[in-house]
Amino acid sequence: MIHYNSLWETMSNKHFTTYTLREKHNIGHGTVQRLQKNMPVSTYTLDRLCKILDCRLDEVAEYLPDEEAEKVNKK
Repeated sequence: MIHYNSLWETMSNKHFTTYTLREKHNIGHGTVQRLQKNMPVSTYTLDRLCKILDCRLDEVAEYLPDEEAEKVNKK
């Protein structure tokens, strides 16, 4: 499972909010919701997030095997 916990940490470190993504960078509300729920998003979206945040992909998304992902989602 791909999860986006690192995205929220990166955004916090760079003083970005979901509002900033939506309003200033035209990331759709539905896309932000998908990210918040660790649902799939396109590689185009991941590329845009890396450009917007000036960061690497591992600062946006991380792969976790299903067993570990279940533990993360329960927290």
